[in-house]
Amino acid sequence: MAKKGKKPEAGKPADQGPRIVTVADNRRARFDYDILERVEAGIALTGTEIKSVRAGRVNLRDAYAVVRDGQAWLMNQHIASWESGGPWNHEPLRTRRLLMHKEQIIKLARQAGQKGLTIVPLRMYLKGHHAKVELGLAKGRRQYDKRKAIQQRETDREIGRAIRQSL
Repeated sequence: MAKKGKKPEAGKPADQGPRIVTVADNRRARFDYDILERVEAGIALTGTEIKSVRAGRVNLRDAYAVVRDGQAWLMNQHIASWESGGPWNHEPLRTRRLLMHKEQIIKLARQAGQKGLTIVPLRMYLKGHHAKVELGLAKGRRQYDKRKAIQQRETDREIGRAIRQSL
């Protein structure tokens, strides 16, 4: 039996999926760590926190995730206080719970338990009406690896310039 409902307009796909808006990006984590695996997680926020997130007042730079007692927690993430929050305002650096399936949490905890691996947030975004965090299982880079990454980026930039100038 066919579904009843609106037919898509001409030239538009039937379902485009939820709209994704990036709120904060942790570019420093991509420089300091080699990202081995990525995982999407929801995040439990209070009323004033979600208002600040929608306004883009989020900092992921020093944040990291831990697994404690079978639950994943995001530590040290800064969400600025809401201007009109009054006495109901939140604490900017509070520990926030990550919403993931139990199997995902167990797998992530097992992988992060290996020597030299950590869980860092790579970006925070709004997917539809829900706040989400993209977590990365990461291995720290050494100083010479960071220098090599900078050198590679500069080489790629010079090649791009040369190609554009030759056209």
